[in-house]
Amino acid sequence: MPIDLYRIDDRLIHGQVVVGWGQPLNTAFIVLVDDDVATCDWERDLYRMGVPPEMDIFFDTVESAIQNHARYAADPRPGILVTGDIATMRRLAAGVPAIDQVNVGGLHHRGGREERLRYVFLSADDERELRELAASGVTITAQDVPAADRVGLAEILGESAESQK
Repeated sequence: MPIDLYRIDDRLIHGQVVVGWGQPLNTAFIVLVDDDVATCDWERDLYRMGVPPEMDIFFDTVESAIQNHARYAADPRPGILVTGDIATMRRLAAGVPAIDQVNVGGLHHRGGREERLRYVFLSADDERELRELAASGVTITAQDVPAADRVGLAEILGESAESQK
């Protein structure tokens, strides 16, 4: 079974991922892809504390996630892969053609970002990265929790149907 959810969330692992998505998807493992976290014992320990003991967590850099992806995708248990930013997901997707859908789950307010949805704030660079990811063949939707409606890329970017033609 392939990984059930590829998610971009700048909080990485937190209750919304573990409980909000993990329980409905019956998630057995989470792959956290972040070059800094993967190489920092202290940060890995912090994220481990947010995951229940019955759920496995794996930490990868982008490079190691590309190398390990086939193993994760072949795991018969449901899994979630999360990155903290669009650029990391774009780099990962460039090395893993199997990634065809990405969920934008939370990119929060920071300097230089504008609100697009109540849980998605984007800078000009973020918008460019999303467009590049979509141009590579990845379907991008935003959805903060499973019960919420999925929002397509055009709506995330504030584009009308007319501007898509």
